[in-house]
Order: sequence, then structure tokens, then C-alpha cells
Amino acid sequence: MSEMLWSVVVPTYNRLPILQKCLAALEKQTITAPYEVLVIDDGSSDGTVEFLTTHHDRYPHLRLLTQDHAAAAAARNYGIDSALGKYIAFVDSDITVNPEYLQAHTETLSQGDKVYSYGRIINTTNLESPDSEPVPPIPIFTAAIFDTCNLAIARQWLLAAGKFDTGFFQYGWEDFELGMRIKQLGLKRLTCAGAIAFHYHAAFSIDKMPRLLDLEEQRGRMSIIFYQKHPTWEVKLMIQKTWLHLALWGILTLGGLLNDRTLKPLLSWLCDRGKSEVAMEIFRIYMNWYTVLWMYRNWERERKLLFD
Repeated sequence: MSEMLWSVVVPTYNRLPILQKCLAALEKQTITAPYEVLVIDDGSSDGTVEFLTTHHDRYPHLRLLTQDHAAAAAARNYGIDSALGKYIAFVDSDITVNPEYLQAHTETLSQGDKVYSYGRIINTTNLESPDSEPVPPIPIFTAAIFDTCNLAIARQWLLAAGKFDTGFFQYGWEDFELGMRIKQLGLKRLTCAGAIAFHYHAAFSIDKMPRLLDLEEQRGRMSIIFYQKHPTWEVKLMIQKTWLHLALWGILTLGGLLNDRTLKPLLSWLCDRGKSEVAMEIFRIYMNWYTVLWMYRNWERERKLLFD
């Protein structure tokens, strides 16, 4: 039997509809080398484990792992520890990839030893056919140093860096923090235009606003852990804890006068007319202001709760 080349690590929590799309796409890979797909169920209550157990014949590359709910960092570490492949690709369970995904990452990683490969991310609200989203002819890449939506790396470097820090117990920053340690090992990020991830987000609606703001609070709280581990100007820019960001988002929201209450009529009007993506981008401006202001107001109190 040939040595396993790839282990695709897919943590999931209550995302069965889009997870099925994710796994179907991973079964269509053009690569001829052996690969496995490790789904780590993080305590789902939506029937994910039962479905994958009874429909295993649909996904011959699948290896199912389960754990009690412990968040994405622990789930990814479980996948890393269990992986049989030389390389690991991280694919979130709301991601659908193109057929050339693993082959493209393989070719990129062959360019050196101390490198990792970062692919393209296309956002979509199309649950039925996420990979039908138009792909821009000119590749656009994020400045994110280590985004697990579409990233591939040799397993040895994840082990050398110490894997994900499970101290990040809420939403946000655990992948970027690992990226800082990967960077300290001297690895270089290479872009991989041929590996495309279609990232599904449910269309914005007014009822999602409280949940979105709760996630921003979680991200603000995890920013404290991130900065505690890496107290640098680079991290301050990442988490937006600077006077520049406070001023920028303050100006764009008129000092917070444009907020979840005052924007609601406009956002409702846009959603009613099928412009939910525009509504989301407008609300995102307030979300940035909300996060930055939350950090400035709660940083010391939360830091003491977390570390004192």
C-alpha cells in the first residue's frame, strides 16, 4: 500500500447540510496519490455522526472521529494527532473545494521544505451549489498569515510548532496565533491560485444581528489571549487594538450613532429587496466599531479574569 500523502482535517459542529457538500467535493479530487478525509465531530447534536455512520459508502476517503464539544482548536489537534498523511490540509466544514484542490497544494508545497500553501477563498451564500460561485480571473488573496479555511502544510511543522493552543476557548484567533509560531520556525507562506475554497455563509438577516455581535465579543476576548502570547505591534494591528482603528471605525459609524438599532430599518429594507450581501457589508462596519470599542472598554477587566 502506498504511503498516505494527504490528510484533510475537517472539524465540524452542527453543520450537516453544508458538511455533505464539503465531503462530496473532497471525494472528487483529481489527485492520484492516496489521501484521507478526517472529520472531527465536536459534539454535534444535529445528527452529523449518525448520518456519516449510516452513509459511509458515499465517502470512501472518510475517517470519522468524535469528541465532546471542545471548540475548533481541540478538534483540529485531534485531527493532527490522528493523521496518517505527510501533509495536512485544513478545510472548515462550511467549505467546498474545487477538484484540483489537493493537486494544486501538492505542487505548491513541492517548491520547498519550510513552506506552507495558502489557497483562494470565494464567499458564497448558495447552499445548494456553493462551488457555482463565479471565480475572479485575477486571484485575490487575504493577508491572513494562517487561515484554516484553505491552508496546507507538512504535518511535521504543525508538531514542531506545538499545534493549536486549546486555551482559545471561544471564537477567533487560534489559527492566527499558531501562524505566529509557524512563522517563528522560519516557514514561508506560498500562495496557491489553483486551490479554491468556496466559503458558505448563510445570507444576512436581521435576526442574525445579536449572534454576530456575540461572536465579535468572543473575538475581542480571544484577542486578549492572542496579545498576551505575542505582545507585538503586528498583533495589535491584527486585532485592531490601536487608536487608528478606534478613530477609523468611530468616524465611519459617526461615533456609534450608526448602530444595530439605527441601521435596522435600512438593513431590513435591503434584505427585503434581495440585497442581503450589501446589508452585511454595511453592518460589518458597525461590527468592527463594536469589537474595537468592546476591547477598549473591557480589556483590563477581561485580562484579569483570564490571567489573574
